Amino acid sequence: MTRIVCAQLAPRLGDLAGNQALTVAAVRRAADGGARVVVLPELATSGYVFETSEQARRVAVTPEHPLFARWASAARGAVVVGGFCELGADGHLYNSAAVVDRTGVLAVYRKTHLWDREKTVFTPGRDQPPVVRTQAGRIGVLICYDLEFPEMPRSMVLRGADLIAAPVNWPLVPRPAGERAPEIVLAMAAARANRVFVACCDRSGVERGVRWTEGTAVISHEGWVLGEPDADGVAAADIDLELARDKSLTAHADLLADRRPEMYSALTSATVHTGTVPHACAWSPRSR
Repeated sequence: MTRIVCAQLAPRLGDLAGNQALTVAAVRRAADGGARVVVLPELATSGYVFETSEQARRVAVTPEHPLFARWASAARGAVVVGGFCELGADGHLYNSAAVVDRTGVLAVYRKTHLWDREKTVFTPGRDQPPVVRTQAGRIGVLICYDLEFPEMPRSMVLRGADLIAAPVNWPLVPRPAGERAPEIVLAMAAARANRVFVACCDRSGVERGVRWTEGTAVISHEGWVLGEPDADGVAAADIDLELARDKSLTAHADLLADRRPEMYSALTSATVHTGTVPHACAWSPRSR
């Protein structure tokens, strides 16, 4: 079994040193508790609600920054997936996540789908999200809003992901009493539709008037929530990642083998269809 821990934290906007200490302590606690994979929130090293790109630039770091070596040391052999504000070699800012193990930074993913005012600060990533082979298993990485595009988790599963680790910052939105946050529902659907484990690590607290959902969850390959935050903000679950490699639903149904890619060409089209869609079925009531 592989112990997955999501450490829900409340980073402080613009406090790189304080957030570094906060994340390192969280990774160390998770490792002490037997974690093999530790997931931290989106932009855990910087905070989120930037007013200007200049403000973000002051706390942006490169993947060579010493904080990642500190994550690696604190993890004691575990894999860490955590969000950070990246200063690219091209001078652009990226909302990124690093995958770190004892050897250092294994991969960096730059968020592809920027949410709302993120577009005024960050440049969207242009590279496919990674699926990283680690000692814990095959880990895919998405960030927050990426999960709301079904093509993203499906593409990772087609490339062999056992677990999708998703640093997130989900602003609190109204919902009916007793219902889960809509973002969690979407993550559960992605897990079930792809038979893949999903670990979403949200943040807590209030930042410049924005209150967060605190929707951290570890979700099974069948779409059920296995772990939610305790009083310390830690969500944990012990899972068998190899279960995600079996995509069969019944003796005659398989999530991947039953795909019909030739029917999905519109998914890769840049054209957005709006308004009335012409009836394209071979049969209609009028043909009777």
